[in-house]
Amino acid sequence: MASKKASILAIADAASWYCAIALIALILLSSLKENSRVRGRNQVLDLPCDEIYVVGEGETLHTINDKCDDPYIS
Repeated sequence: MASKKASILAIADAASWYCAIALIALILLSSLKENSRVRGRNQVLDLPCDEIYVVGEGETLHTINDKCDDPYIS
């Protein structure tokens, strides 16, 4: 009975480690995907807007939002 209980505990321990590794892998993959999306979006060639944007004459928040495609500008 003790060996059966020990083998069940060993299987449960191994399964929990596999689940932890799978969870870490998913977190890392989603992080890499998010970083590549953000990095591609912020390249100077992709957007006319940089981190610092100089507002031109006659521009409104709406026209800057359309130009920069930034959801935080409204």
